[in-house]
Amino acid sequence: MIAAPDRTPLTRDFFDRPVLEVAPDLLGRVLVRSTPDGPIEVRLTEVEAYDGENDPGSHAYRGRTPRNAVMFGPPGHVYVYFTYGMWHCMNLVCGPEGRAGGVLLRAGEIVEGAELARTRRLSARNDKELARGPARLATALGIDRALDGTDACAPGAGPVSLLTGTSPRVDQVSSGPRTGVAGDGGVHPWRFWITDDPTVSPYRAHTPRRRRRST
Repeated sequence: MIAAPDRTPLTRDFFDRPVLEVAPDLLGRVLVRSTPDGPIEVRLTEVEAYDGENDPGSHAYRGRTPRNAVMFGPPGHVYVYFTYGMWHCMNLVCGPEGRAGGVLLRAGEIVEGAELARTRRLSARNDKELARGPARLATALGIDRALDGTDACAPGAGPVSLLTGTSPRVDQVSSGPRTGVAGDGGVHPWRFWITDDPTVSPYRAHTPRRRRRST
């Protein structure tokens, strides 16, 4: 008989570690998004690590700004950014306060609240696609900039929390380069995913944007 996933909340100590330790350890954990319409739970299957000022691919590479300030704050908080003028993406802050680090949540399996997630992801062809990609995950969970800075480790029923879940075995975890990251930051194998899980998003290398020629 398969044991039920552990529903013990993750503590701040879990996140108060180097980001490259936290990132693969988030696989199999369950993120709970509480909303007035009901809860949604997602089992995390794919993440990417961003190592702050040591990482050219990180929003914090050039230091602290109003946009990335949450990344320099206490571990266990939510960092949300808006990209391409359309999409939100969700990260979890890691490491000691004052040193930026975060894990981008790239994909997961909706294990509770799929009905609600479907109303937000009308273009999904099936439930495997509901949270298959960072923007899709954020959309399915109703994540936006209003949740930037949320404490995911606060006691009580907050808007975002994480449960222990069931971690995959070491031999079930794969790693590789991060999706769409340019330059020196693109070579790091800092994307981690549960091997062969159908909810993991496809890898795409960085493609430079072409400038339009004036006529």
